[in-house]
Amino acid sequence: MPDAAIAERAITPFDVSEEALYVENRWHDMFAQLRREMPVSYRPDSPFGPYWSVVTHDLVSAVELDHESYSSSWERGNITITDPPPESNLQNFIALDPPLHTAQRKVIAPAFSPSQMRTREEQVRDHCGELLDGLPIGETFDWVERVSTPQTIGMLCILFDMPFSDMADLRRWSDYAGGVSSENMNDEFRAEWMKQMMAMLARFDELLEARRNAPPSDDLLSRMVHSEAMGNLNPLERLSNIALLIVGGNDTTRNSMSGLVEALDRFPDQLDLLHEDRSLIPNAAQEIIRWQSPVTHMRRTTTRYTELGGQAIPEGEKVVMWYISANRDEALFENPDAFDVTRKNARRHIGFGHGVHRCVGARLAEIQIGTLIEEIVERGWRIVPQGASTRLHSPFLHGFTHMPVRIEQR
Repeated sequence: MPDAAIAERAITPFDVSEEALYVENRWHDMFAQLRREMPVSYRPDSPFGPYWSVVTHDLVSAVELDHESYSSSWERGNITITDPPPESNLQNFIALDPPLHTAQRKVIAPAFSPSQMRTREEQVRDHCGELLDGLPIGETFDWVERVSTPQTIGMLCILFDMPFSDMADLRRWSDYAGGVSSENMNDEFRAEWMKQMMAMLARFDELLEARRNAPPSDDLLSRMVHSEAMGNLNPLERLSNIALLIVGGNDTTRNSMSGLVEALDRFPDQLDLLHEDRSLIPNAAQEIIRWQSPVTHMRRTTTRYTELGGQAIPEGEKVVMWYISANRDEALFENPDAFDVTRKNARRHIGFGHGVHRCVGARLAEIQIGTLIEEIVERGWRIVPQGASTRLHSPFLHGFTHMPVRIEQR
């Protein structure tokens, strides 16, 4: 490719990988400008190195669907904006391209089949009800600590058939496994990351060995250990896939559950609409995933020269799909910054990805979020923030670390 063509790259004035944008919740205007002026742009320097940004819904979808040109493989850099060192370059099925990705995904997918989800829906409802029954009415408490986290981590325990006493460990391992941040790019963090991941692997190896010695069942871990595609993974591959299941199985959902509180506070009329028409609740679950965008980005690496949005991208370059921007794309979503439970195309959000890498557990996340909304409506609650929330210091996961609230009756 001629050097002159490379020199014509659309250079963005913004480093949208900067964590402060998300901690301070001031990312909206930058992405809106990029959508208008340069939907595909290049940032030559950042804490994570140079990268391309793709910010509109149509172009993010195009990248997702072209896995031959845009690779997810761990061998080419993996799925986040970071360039992980070899010891933390997770080799799970989301960091593979077809056909290996397809074979391993087929092992996991039946655990989220419609018949399995009918069972999970009952478990979600029971678990959510118990959590909400234990909340103090009229007193300030932390929504992240008392609701979002135990609801989603508790469901992981149910999925893995683990005791609830393991919840604190699962949360800690999840936070380390999904801890993408410029602050974590140092030897001290990597050493602690390895310590935590080894502890996680040891615990799950106990569970996997127990499943291996038992007859095959519908249990998620049993499916893994008794399958040809995933039954003989090496230790790093086992660790990688467990980390994916833990992060994917809780972070997206818990951050949407926290985002729901913010959305209903900013748009209180939407709770009134849900009381007037409870058939809107499933759509409200889709809308909060769009509005919150709990996964800020996913990364691909070009396998060959390609063109996208009028830009020429050489082989081997980092391409970052900003889901958080695509879900606010004015070309698709009318008044995109509003939380609107009646939005007719809310389901077109890209919060779960698109194409072959669309989240395998998306339906379970929808059930958990929808159940929480239904319980809030049934109980006649308003969740009222009590002071400022604190947000994740990450350009990868978009959510909250603390959220003081008080429950009031409508």
